[in-house]
Amino acid sequence: MRFLHTADWHVGKTLKGRDRLAEQELVLREIVRIAREHEVDAVLVAGDLYDSAAPTAAAQRLVVRTLLGLAQSGIRVVAIAGNHDHAATLDAYRPLAAASDITLLGTPRNPTQGGVVEFRTRAGEPVTVALLPFVSQRFAVRATEIVLNSPGQNTSAYDGELRRILAALTSGFRTDAVNLVMAHLTVLNGALGGGERMAQSIFEYAVPAAIFPVDAHYTALGHLHRRQRIEAASPVHYSGAPLAVDFGEQENTPVVCLVEAAPGTPAQVTDVPITAGRRLRTLHGTLDELGAVDVGEDFLRVYVREQARAGLREDVLELLPNALEVRIDPEFAAPVTPARPAGSGARERHPSELFHEYLTASGVADERVEALFALLHDETTGSSA
Repeated sequence: MRFLHTADWHVGKTLKGRDRLAEQELVLREIVRIAREHEVDAVLVAGDLYDSAAPTAAAQRLVVRTLLGLAQSGIRVVAIAGNHDHAATLDAYRPLAAASDITLLGTPRNPTQGGVVEFRTRAGEPVTVALLPFVSQRFAVRATEIVLNSPGQNTSAYDGELRRILAALTSGFRTDAVNLVMAHLTVLNGALGGGERMAQSIFEYAVPAAIFPVDAHYTALGHLHRRQRIEAASPVHYSGAPLAVDFGEQENTPVVCLVEAAPGTPAQVTDVPITAGRRLRTLHGTLDELGAVDVGEDFLRVYVREQARAGLREDVLELLPNALEVRIDPEFAAPVTPARPAGSGARERHPSELFHEYLTASGVADERVEALFALLHDETTGSSA
């Protein structure tokens, strides 16, 4: 039997104020196409369908259309909440989704109330999936313990709670079925992708790979955006994000995981590349060097290797309209000049003089800017320079 493992869609995520919903739609269409072409029995979405707990209507429409598109192709869909999703909202839509053979789970539940999903493939083979949506430390460790215990004690308590939850969810694994675990969490020694929410990815939220049962044919993880296999007693994989969400992820290779499994045999995993979506790149150079680079449709972070001056950012954007972030290369950044303390007999200087001193110290002195400042100062104060 075949499954497609994906996670961390982050639909609705913007980049430096740029709407990327059109890209996200192309990526999700490609995922649907891959699932159909490989005739998978189920698609496992391991959390963070959305980037926000309050996604826009357009973001929700895109996710709903994607899940329905898979279900209408005869593919079973199972999706859990990540730390970016609003768990209660996913749970509210559970009955409606279930009518289309789509399983949504926002908050952890016991095996008999939705924490475990059992179904049969097109060929009639049994599948069991244990579901563990994102669990906050506050949920797993009581508030008083968080305040009174040491960080190490709280980390140990979080680890212990997740072990107990997983043990309960996987207690019904069968020898004649393919047994899967799907979770949204951080595993110790897992590599960050570069765009995760750090407050919920740090050590206090990390658990060892030994937490996963040895009789699981495959564990589908979400939360870390880099595609990776975790060393464990059974196959444990992060699919990574199918679209880089920030420049920290520009070197990641976006894929979905095609998983083939059978009872009594560990899963075999094949990475299927995702080609939709614009590439993120970071460039360094002078204006002349930047103008000579072929960037296509890539979104850019630019470090200019020139001294700062008025109008430099506009010059970069004229050359590279897809530059979403423009900075001065640290090597060319002007040193910060400490403010000169005013002595008791210091002459009170005009604001235009102070502004000129500031521009000079910052390396961005420009007569046009100073003239505009003087004009605005005069208009505001009614004085003459």
